Amino acid sequence: MSVVYLNGEFMPAEKATVSVFDRGFLLGDGVYEVIPAFSGCLFRLTEHLERLQNSLDAIRLENPFSSDQWEDMLKQLIAENMSPELSIYLQVTRGVAVRDHAFPADAKPSIFAMANPIQKLAESYFKNGVGAITAVDNRWQRCNIKAISLLPNVLLRQQAVEQGVAEAILIRDGNVTEGSASNVFVVFNGKILTPPKGQYILPGITRDLVLELANVNNMECGEETITQDMLFSADEVWLTSSTKEVLSVTKIDDKPVGQGKPGPVWQRMVDIYREYKNSLLEQPRC
Repeated sequence: MSVVYLNGEFMPAEKATVSVFDRGFLLGDGVYEVIPAFSGCLFRLTEHLERLQNSLDAIRLENPFSSDQWEDMLKQLIAENMSPELSIYLQVTRGVAVRDHAFPADAKPSIFAMANPIQKLAESYFKNGVGAITAVDNRWQRCNIKAISLLPNVLLRQQAVEQGVAEAILIRDGNVTEGSASNVFVVFNGKILTPPKGQYILPGITRDLVLELANVNNMECGEETITQDMLFSADEVWLTSSTKEVLSVTKIDDKPVGQGKPGPVWQRMVDIYREYKNSLLEQPRC
């Protein structure tokens, strides 16, 4: 039986309920974060909380907790749901109010958090890579906000699922933005590239970490506009996210990427990423 946090209380998941008048339910008026936890350690917590703050600022909602309060609550949630690898989901909405598009004057934010075991990826993902499709990026113009109103992403991801592949890589005005639930990297002649941050791209924590690790390990990398033609001519294509980390894409729209198998630059990055993660877990306090 999993335990969740809801508005100041820890409780069994099946006991957690919210009002039908919550603006998150009625209007999608809220933001969220997803934070991995390994052996009880919250991964890149500072960066995740900074992104949460940026999302709250963007929708003009005051953060209900300090960073220390978030950390204390999330650590207790982990203790209540102890598992070697957890995906922590937290959500803040504008709270309960009479349904009206304008901000309510006195609503109290609703805070929810849950912890689910991270499903280990099958070995085939690392041996063979994954498939993807391209799709028109028809979402709104503030994709840099981690908003709970994800219906466009849901519909785009479903296109991929129905075609038997892992992800939809989104194209806007001829350029790659991101995946429906991931960031995108390409490799040309050993150089790692990803689209620059902006209003159409969620600033991924794993995305930033990959660039950081590449720089530290003298791997050539950078942020650059990636056209659809570049995507199809790349030597390697990767997807990054907090729970799936770094995945190699070996087929897009039924066309092979590079040699049609995970490439050497991806393999080196995966090794570096795992070494980095293991080094954090070995520290006395994480």
